[in-house]
Amino acid sequence: MASARDQLLELLATNSFRLGEFTLSSGAKSDYYIDCRTTTLHAQGAELTGRVFLDLIQQQGWQPQAVGGLTMGADPIVVATSVISSQAGSPIHGFLVRKAEKAHGMGRRVEGFQKKGARVVIVDDVCTTGGSTIQAIEAAREFGFNIAGVACLVERLEAGGRPAVEKAAAPAPFISVFTSNDVKAAHLKLR
Repeated sequence: MASARDQLLELLATNSFRLGEFTLSSGAKSDYYIDCRTTTLHAQGAELTGRVFLDLIQQQGWQPQAVGGLTMGADPIVVATSVISSQAGSPIHGFLVRKAEKAHGMGRRVEGFQKKGARVVIVDDVCTTGGSTIQAIEAAREFGFNIAGVACLVERLEAGGRPAVEKAAAPAPFISVFTSNDVKAAHLKLR
């Protein structure tokens, strides 16, 4: 039986990878697009995502109290990781970072887990330029979290994303589960 990581890669290659002409959120043009939400919001994909992220967090020895990231790409990863961690008996709570503070209610930018000084891991679905990951890192630090690590599901390997995220995250490490090359190769193999 294939590992959770291998199964997740196959789902990404099947459900999330598309060839064509696309404009990315950075404005850059690309001949492929990876929409991780079609995998992370898939019933089996959500379970696999949670397992793979929990494994990565445990392998790194980060020992966070919570995992979170910028809404929308991080949302399913946060929930899946929290649920799987609870089922595994080592609960990791979740938080979401809004793109801007709410203008009503509590006026929060960080929703969910709220313990200042806690060790957290920042997650994201796709890292191209790193902009959304960096926003989450900055908001988490501004809130008062201590960042143990940063992880993305797919790193696109372009536009200086890794160096920008590493600089923003320092001294916390930045790890990607897969690269766009991994997903593209798996997609082409399945064709």
